[in-house]
Amino acid sequence: MKTLPTTFTLSLVSRLNVYKTPPSSPTFYFCHSRFFPIPPPRPLSIMASATQPSSSQAVSPEDVNKETNIFQLIQAHQEKAARLSPVEEIRTVLDQSTRGMLSTFSQKHEGYPSASMVDFACDANGSLILAVSSLAVHTKDLLANFKCSLLVARDPEDRTDLVITLHGDAIAVSEKDQAAIRTAYLAKHPNAFWIENSAYVPILKVDFADFQFMRIEPKVVRYVSGVATALLGSGEFSREEYQDSKVDPIAQFSKPVASHMNKDHAEDTKVIVQFATSIPVIKNITFWTLSYIKWKILSILYWRGKSASSCWLSWKIIGHASIANPRPPKI
Repeated sequence: MKTLPTTFTLSLVSRLNVYKTPPSSPTFYFCHSRFFPIPPPRPLSIMASATQPSSSQAVSPEDVNKETNIFQLIQAHQEKAARLSPVEEIRTVLDQSTRGMLSTFSQKHEGYPSASMVDFACDANGSLILAVSSLAVHTKDLLANFKCSLLVARDPEDRTDLVITLHGDAIAVSEKDQAAIRTAYLAKHPNAFWIENSAYVPILKVDFADFQFMRIEPKVVRYVSGVATALLGSGEFSREEYQDSKVDPIAQFSKPVASHMNKDHAEDTKVIVQFATSIPVIKNITFWTLSYIKWKILSILYWRGKSASSCWLSWKIIGHASIANPRPPKI
């Protein structure tokens, strides 16, 4: 892995405006995948015109060789790129997520599963916290049979992205843990309240008498990524493996850092990528997210270029460059 000299330090995180809007999101693939030459949908008019060669679409052998060389450079860089382990990535995604699909054993339709969309949070051990109403069907199911699963998709709009299923037992939160669990849940769902119409006084719905906290204790955690691609990956982790992993501490700063870099340092980001990957010219780069490995900030960058077939391709560069020297690179 190359060491990238740059002026960025961890103190950058504390100086950012955390309310800045993150960039429009290209899809983000699971970290263990190497390379994603996935073409996005194209309008039919463009596809039709692409079948009829024109002088403007003619591609020289030099252009083909250049594209091939770029492809090889990215692949070579991917092979050496450090990244979070799959279990760390899973733990982090669950910690950053707030909604998933809960599956329970239906009491009304015996023998059939029942699915519900629910809000959740994670406690310090990675267990999932639910605030459930006694009126909800899934609550009645859980009280009759505590075995359940929760499915979380990192990007619900992208079926090739990481999907996690946590299997576990739903148990009621004890009285001594109520305060800590309530705090953890409201940290992720600060607007979980209703308004009392008479006095317009906010009342937390989790404090209603018919609401209770339940905790899903994990038994096994499964994941799959790269569905419908040549980069299909899957696996599972035991409760011990999952709970022994750590949440990426940089993930919470990822969006404001990326927003700042895209807004104020777009040209600098190009220089960083050129230095880290040896690709001489890159256009339309978006700084997407940050990760943490061995106390080094790692950047995952997005590159879009025109391919030799005159179609737009989206190439995900999971480009990890460590922050070291205080001076920018000279290219």
